[in-house]
Amino acid sequence: MRVLLVSVNASYMHTNVAIRALKVYAQKYYPLVMENVQIELAEYTINQPAGEVLRSIGFSQADAVLFSTYIWNAEYVCKLIPEIKKILPACVVGAGGPEFGFSAEKYLNAYCDLDFVIFGEGEIVFSQLMKVFADGKDYASVKGIYFRSENGKITYSGNQALIENLDELPFAYPEILTGQFDPDHKIYYYESTRGCPFSCAYCLSSLDRRVRFKSLKKVQEELKIFLDANVKLVKFVDRTYNLNPDRYIPIWQFILENHNGKTMFHFEIEAEYFSEEALDFLQKVPAGVMQFEMGIQSSNKQTLKAVNRSDNIEALAKKISRIPRTIHQHLDLIAGLPYEDLESFGRSYDFVMNLKPDALQLGFLKILNGTQMAEMALKNGWKWMESPVYETFSTPYLSFKDMAFLKDVEIITDAFWNRKSFSCTMAYIFRKVRPWKFISAFTEFAESQGAFSQARRELYWFSLLYSFVKSYRDYFDVESVDLNLVVNLLRYDFVRSGKKGNFPSWYEHRYNKEKHRLLMDKDCLSGSTRIKFAMSEYEVFDYDVTSEIPENNPGKFELLIKYGQPQAN
Repeated sequence: MRVLLVSVNASYMHTNVAIRALKVYAQKYYPLVMENVQIELAEYTINQPAGEVLRSIGFSQADAVLFSTYIWNAEYVCKLIPEIKKILPACVVGAGGPEFGFSAEKYLNAYCDLDFVIFGEGEIVFSQLMKVFADGKDYASVKGIYFRSENGKITYSGNQALIENLDELPFAYPEILTGQFDPDHKIYYYESTRGCPFSCAYCLSSLDRRVRFKSLKKVQEELKIFLDANVKLVKFVDRTYNLNPDRYIPIWQFILENHNGKTMFHFEIEAEYFSEEALDFLQKVPAGVMQFEMGIQSSNKQTLKAVNRSDNIEALAKKISRIPRTIHQHLDLIAGLPYEDLESFGRSYDFVMNLKPDALQLGFLKILNGTQMAEMALKNGWKWMESPVYETFSTPYLSFKDMAFLKDVEIITDAFWNRKSFSCTMAYIFRKVRPWKFISAFTEFAESQGAFSQARRELYWFSLLYSFVKSYRDYFDVESVDLNLVVNLLRYDFVRSGKKGNFPSWYEHRYNKEKHRLLMDKDCLSGSTRIKFAMSEYEVFDYDVTSEIPENNPGKFELLIKYGQPQAN
């Protein structure tokens, strides 16, 4: 029997740890069954044509096809399911994962070609399914699945036992052990715990609050595999990594002691719960080793209480401010939460920006079936998309127009803050103007210019910001902002982003070839004269744009900008 485990990922660089975990668990604990069952993995992306994916599945000649589903790939999977049995008529089609698992009846009623849905943790369920398939028995006898009974009624077979000892889970990436993997262009996901102790109203993880841990020894052994293989990025999928300092600090210590100078480890963190020992430890973490994703969600205390999150934002800010800048910090906000209107959201935006995150991710509330937020939204007038990704359209506090505006704010934030192309310009502006005041005004200006209905490459964003600066008086009191300095910083951000073949009309290029040559010679650049000109640029500014506080350093500054090397920020 041939079984195909299918994942449709967000991009080529992602890997799906779930389908790998199912396969290696079944192979380890059901070896006799596996003598008669061949399990294959198939990973695609949501950007591939559905016909191309169906062709691949058809050529697999699988007897059973099982999909791993999430809110971001469910729509794509739903395109595939009705077509599978047209090309593989005898094939059994199943699915699992958080999206189908928590909405099993909906999907089984909607798709007659879907035979069953796995609910919850899948390793034992999948392995037992393989056994009944191999034995030619009815899969309805397996606990942990939804299926259609003989009368067509959707039936749940009952809860399957959870894996109590996570050390029983085999390492999910045997391809790394055999050397058949891509260390540079793949993200590898890793779990050291399951469950979440918190009860955030909008999150499915709140439904399983019992936390189970892999042993420290097991985690260290598996992390050593990633380190020895020189993989580029390992993302812990633990819902909250820093629950127990006696556990998470030794893991960090192990990473530092064995680091290979290449692998980045990503953690989801609740910074409020950092111990003093943890904060002290972080001070010795060098750049390029760790990155933290921290969910702020809102600074409105009433909002935080309503969704069962801690409202001690003062302690949270204090602890985040103590995390060293060597650790990349990714902070999250959610638009559409209870009691948060535009004014409140603006305060939350400023709260996060004042913490100087490396990236601010503006997310939008998803109303997920089975969560407390779903009940609250249904009773109190939220409007949201009925199909995945279940994103909120409006709330009692934010109109549809408000939510659309915040969508545009998300685009502007990503372009002008997260990508770091405008880091010098924005650092100055945000010292002089409330971040929300500037970003919201700039978003309105961008909308008036049709920015959100056309292709937006980096060159366009530079021109748009320059245009906004020139019309700045229409939006702000300019006494607090030196517009000439803003233009100088914008020119610097533009020229340091890469060698330019041509300069746009707004850019004043103060070029002098002879002075360019003199600065190259003074800097002792290597290579031929042609190479040195190609790998550098000469520019003149009215301030020392490389300084931390350029407004305190006016004057004529001649710079040699070198490419292929880090520039001053």
